Amino acid sequence: MEIIIRQELPEEYWETEYMTKKAFWNLHFPGCNEHYLVHRLRSDKAYIPELSRVAVADGKIVGTIMYSAARIEGAEGSSNEVLCFGPLCVDPAMQNMGIGGLLLNTTMQLAREEGYPGIVIFGEPGYYPKFGFQTCDHYGITTAEGKNFDAFMGIELVPGGLRSMPGRFFEAEVFESLTEEETEAFDKGFPYMEKLRLPGQWDYDAGNKQKDGDEA
Repeated sequence: MEIIIRQELPEEYWETEYMTKKAFWNLHFPGCNEHYLVHRLRSDKAYIPELSRVAVADGKIVGTIMYSAARIEGAEGSSNEVLCFGPLCVDPAMQNMGIGGLLLNTTMQLAREEGYPGIVIFGEPGYYPKFGFQTCDHYGITTAEGKNFDAFMGIELVPGGLRSMPGRFFEAEVFESLTEEETEAFDKGFPYMEKLRLPGQWDYDAGNKQKDGDEA
């Protein structure tokens, strides 16, 4: 099966959102809001469509990765732009076929060619290290709250790209502004899927702060 990686077309927006819903539904908590994030990101000033891509198989959207601008603020008042991506996801019926890796490797090469220094994400610790991601304490970078943990990772796209800018990481505000009420209203535009409480989900509610970036 041929997998085509390309930019998303406007007429494919709903299809990409529905694929994202299926990929994340009941994964982290009952339901999901990543499909609404995809919708919101496209109109956000931080969104970078030049790097974002979809994966297409047999004419159908089977995966996506969406990039946005983020920043690292240094202790002396410096502010440096870096990349963030999320969501990165693959249709459940097409997972474990290398599509997520293809999306990631393709777009990281695009970002290198554009001269971006590095990428910082909140993602799955068991997935991203095989692509070269390391926890951000290797680069002297913390979250906005000054924390480090396994899911907070980065990768340099040029030598010293992240090590040269230690500080606190701030993602686009859209990641912090997805309310449960807005998500519920948006979700009515898609086929119904039952919300379930499942083992392995996060211990807090969908309305609380979450991070996207792992391949679903």
